[in-house]
Amino acid sequence: MNDAIIEDPMAPGESRLPAQTPPPLQARAFSPASVGNIGVGFDLLGHSIDGPRDIATVRRIDAPMVRIAGIAGDVAGVDQLPLQAPRNTAGQALICLREALGLAHGFELSLEKGIPLGSGLGGSAASCVAALVAANALLDTPLDRAALYRFALDGESVSSGSRHGDNVAPMLLGGVVMATHDRMIALPAPDWLHAVVVHPDQVLETRRARAALADPYPLPVVVRQSAHLALFLTGLQRGDASMLREGLVDLLVEPRRAPLIPGFAAAKAVALDHRALGASISGAGPSTFAWFGSREDAEAAAPAMRAAFVDAGFDARAYVSPVAGPRAQVLTGPGDAA
Repeated sequence: MNDAIIEDPMAPGESRLPAQTPPPLQARAFSPASVGNIGVGFDLLGHSIDGPRDIATVRRIDAPMVRIAGIAGDVAGVDQLPLQAPRNTAGQALICLREALGLAHGFELSLEKGIPLGSGLGGSAASCVAALVAANALLDTPLDRAALYRFALDGESVSSGSRHGDNVAPMLLGGVVMATHDRMIALPAPDWLHAVVVHPDQVLETRRARAALADPYPLPVVVRQSAHLALFLTGLQRGDASMLREGLVDLLVEPRRAPLIPGFAAAKAVALDHRALGASISGAGPSTFAWFGSREDAEAAAPAMRAAFVDAGFDARAYVSPVAGPRAQVLTGPGDAA
């Protein structure tokens, strides 16, 4: 029997492109925790840490909507997080992504919370960043991280009541990031810089922490804070530990929030006694961070900083991480990031 003849409809000289692989129908991504503000840069600076993280599993569905299938995790209060997508940071981020891109399909979302609620480690931000990174992997034409930023701000605003990127930006890019309303700017962080982040068994809601900042600040204090910020940024750029030490001083937020965090003053004092370049409150608190000039110094200080909170009556967990921490990524297998 003769072989069948199949006519090629391509015109002479036309090249054949490889078939495009369709996007997957489901993706799983993680987002790291972060240190917001870094003391001196309120609502402006942040860095990611290698420690607790949130994981989002997103499935592409035919229905033109965003729905949350469930939220789990070994953190207190996880059962009280809203399952209604517009009231959830991750759900709202995906709603805004769908609407902006005019997608015909929708998303179903499941969250695994690993970052304690109300911890000052960016838990609400991590949920929406992990969800966005997972959903982005399901798009026919995925967006770059800069394009995802606006949707992360949309999601974060559900929790904090304002659009500030000091948590979502370092989660999207990794490391130290300056976050404005419109852009994320990655900042250099020497590989010798390490952080200790201690989370005491306390909860300080972001809205309450922000209420402490309502009264106006005297102009001379604002000017001095600007000088510290300039020294801090220059110290990062030059990799200059002495400049970082001079710059890592918060005159605005820390004095008003410190009384809301039992054990903070002692933990900061212990960090400085262990050669920290500086220490302050992580995000809205109650977590406390300190920067060190080496991993050895950070590891030596971590138990003592934790003990300061224990002595104040609160159990605590300490994490040691490079300041240039990881960024959110799609997971290719259990615990593995692509």
